[in-house]
Amino acid sequence: MKPLTRPARLTPGARVAVVAPSGPVERDQLAAGVDILRAWNLDPVVAPHVLDRHREFDYLAGGDADRARDLERAWCDPTVSAVFCARGGYGAARMADLVDWTAMRAAGPKVFLGYSDITTLHEAFAERLGLATLHGPMVAVADFLKNTRAQDHLRATLFEPESVRVIAPEGAAALVAGRARGVTLGGCVSLLAADLGTAHGRVSARGGLLCVEDTGEEAYRLDRILTQLLRAGWLEGVAGIALGSWEDCEPAGGVRALFADRLGGLGVPIVEDFGFGHCEGALTVPFGLPAELDAEAGTLTLEVPALA
Repeated sequence: MKPLTRPARLTPGARVAVVAPSGPVERDQLAAGVDILRAWNLDPVVAPHVLDRHREFDYLAGGDADRARDLERAWCDPTVSAVFCARGGYGAARMADLVDWTAMRAAGPKVFLGYSDITTLHEAFAERLGLATLHGPMVAVADFLKNTRAQDHLRATLFEPESVRVIAPEGAAALVAGRARGVTLGGCVSLLAADLGTAHGRVSARGGLLCVEDTGEEAYRLDRILTQLLRAGWLEGVAGIALGSWEDCEPAGGVRALFADRLGGLGVPIVEDFGFGHCEGALTVPFGLPAELDAEAGTLTLEVPALA
């Protein structure tokens, strides 16, 4: 697995677009998030369909084609330096193949930010554009709006990425001890499994430092997801694994036993409680960068800053 192209860091006054590739967005939360971006001396512009609702399926932020066009047009706008997702939910998989990836590739590298259902797009940016992305808090989600740690770590990543090359969440602990080097990737583990067999899905995590988390999954469903990845050979050759948050999943002890059972046989370092994903105060984790995972120290050290 090769490192991906890093976009440029943001500077004061940079224009950033806000898009909604997945679920519907609450107007008040969007407004509050945009205010935070303005306070950071950014110039946020909200894409036309961000507040849309699908006529039949209320779990979607408007029509698939409209969500795809918003992403594509924001990315191809030469005045925009970054594209931030408003929220996750569900829907990115429905619009991912409607985007003109050739046009987006021609537009050059920019910052892309999101998590949860946005995992589908992190994978698409990696596979179709060869571009490093940021797995971190989204503009209209409560954790970004209310949590200082989440805000501060994201802001540092965007403006002073060299200051957060070592990601060391409090409470991180080794499930399997050891150190490993590789290229970061990941997101919601259920979305990674859902990408298997698709036209542009990643063939495997070989050589990668896999950073995974999820929310609202019962133990048997997490078991099924991990078993599917194992049976498909997707985890063969993975260098190391960082386990993030598992909000509204099984009790911690049950989830820990499941990870030990399903992942322990890979023989690679595994760290748990790594403080990214759907948890309070979630840290921003760059994908597509060379790094070292130290499970016993509970650290992920990036070889280069997240943004150039």
